[in-house]
Amino acid sequence: MPAISNKGLSMPESPIRKLVPFADNAKQKGINVIHLNIGQPDIKTPQVALDAVKNNDISILSYAKTEGSYNYREKLAHYYLKNNITINADDILVTTGASEALSFVIGSIADQYDEIIIPEPFYANYNSFSTAFGVTVIPIVSKIETGFALPSIIEFEKAITKKTKAILICNPNNPTGYLYSKKEIKQLAHLVKKHDLFLIVDEVYREFIYDGKEHYSVLKESNLEENAIVIDSVSKRYSMCGARIGCVITKNQILRNTILKFMQARLSPPTYALIASEAALDTPQSYFDDVIEEYASRRNILITELNKINEVTVVNPQGAFYCIVSLPIKNSDTFAQWLLENYSLENETIMVAPAGGFYATENLGNNQIRIAYVLEKEILKRAVRILREALNTYILNEHSKEYILKEI
Repeated sequence: MPAISNKGLSMPESPIRKLVPFADNAKQKGINVIHLNIGQPDIKTPQVALDAVKNNDISILSYAKTEGSYNYREKLAHYYLKNNITINADDILVTTGASEALSFVIGSIADQYDEIIIPEPFYANYNSFSTAFGVTVIPIVSKIETGFALPSIIEFEKAITKKTKAILICNPNNPTGYLYSKKEIKQLAHLVKKHDLFLIVDEVYREFIYDGKEHYSVLKESNLEENAIVIDSVSKRYSMCGARIGCVITKNQILRNTILKFMQARLSPPTYALIASEAALDTPQSYFDDVIEEYASRRNILITELNKINEVTVVNPQGAFYCIVSLPIKNSDTFAQWLLENYSLENETIMVAPAGGFYATENLGNNQIRIAYVLEKEILKRAVRILREALNTYILNEHSKEYILKEI
């Protein structure tokens, strides 16, 4: 049999999607599966975006420009200006989703065996993108006990080597919901400037900020033009995950020219999705006001209900629509599979994302799960009830005898 590449064999499985076969089997048995595992919003896509696709008069569905149309990039620049971020259309490269954006950035700034420092837990695919390019992730642990705040800058500086090319963060964070402060962004900006590194900030959840907090973009930092890179996407902002339109924003022209070569190799982003994304920029502010109010309400319900469960720890997220939950179990992978294979309450069960896949350090997050609160409030209440009853059963179940014996 022909051999598979070591790179391919080392690619990590998605902690979000690897349990899909078990969920499918549960559904085939007639069990309703509540999906807490994936950040697929149930909020309606803005009608203006859908209408732009439905009502267009295209007769030939041709290639788009490699970097995205000028009109779209110019409208994007106006969107950022409304957020007090000054860029122009030439600073923006349109990609097929934020995933492609980050992949092209990593490919452009790092060679095999180079290093990127990332505070963990982090979006699991950061591991995948790095593995695909032979780049090593150097994790800096953030802890649930400190609310997943940015670790000490001293820890970052100690991790910098001759192979270090960048620091990467997600703000607000997936999977923790932590919102990095202006002070923390400035500390990182100072550090990358000092060591001549890139600072990559994934800002796809910028709109989703709660409790009167404000998002501080790295693009607002002066004197960081050559170092700052922003990753963005329409997926969450407009509930357009299927459009697969993202972008890279940087004022570093040499970097843009390099990324463009990767983009040329994949030809162009999808034309219909570009049409929808450009139209989505006309979405009124009232849409976002309603969405943020809804997510804040869902978050409040979820956190309140989770805090009622004994020995469960959860941090109140300030942004995005995720939280990390620490459970009184030994292995969340086993527990998540058990929920789908062996448990239901009133013919329902839940699908969660084991948090170990959001860490690069081995054995961290093994008793944690990530929950996405992208479902209606009553469904979230049912889901937490299922979690509570499932934990009571699981801890007495034969699947956790080793855990019980150890604890007793």
